[in-house]
Amino acid sequence: MANQGNWVIVYGFTPDLRLFYCISSNFELVEITFMVRIIIVDDHFHVREAWSWVLNQVPRINVIAQCSNGHEAIETAKKLQPDVILMDINMEPINGIEATRAIREFAPDIKIIGVSVQAERSYVNEMLRNGANGYVTKNSSSTEMITAIDEVLAGKTYLCEEIGHLRAV
Repeated sequence: MANQGNWVIVYGFTPDLRLFYCISSNFELVEITFMVRIIIVDDHFHVREAWSWVLNQVPRINVIAQCSNGHEAIETAKKLQPDVILMDINMEPINGIEATRAIREFAPDIKIIGVSVQAERSYVNEMLRNGANGYVTKNSSSTEMITAIDEVLAGKTYLCEEIGHLRAV
């Protein structure tokens, strides 16, 4: 709750953390924002932490979990039903391609963006064939990652600038 001059604003999140709302002292809805719930999957702790920190600086983004492999990603996606998963590819025991395929079987609406150091057509194609909605290399900027998230949420397929010339075949 915040005091804004002569009136008070009550603010908070819905229980599922999907919506942020503000209500004025006369009970008028002032603002409502869809919160994008994201899971970050990468076998490198510092990569997960860095992306989590960067994305959590965006007011409408909420990183709800971090996973270190594909198996954790599958289980966490079942439990939390995020809007977007940022999925590394090269992980063990289950890699990002296999995890993407498995998640697609039970959650066709979750948007999945492949995130990898690999910029070769074969990696891009495999992720897209197995259900990814986009692909971003780890060389991409935070601005580009946010653009990728927005584009896949809008129903588009997103390929980062570094690999944009590689169209799926």
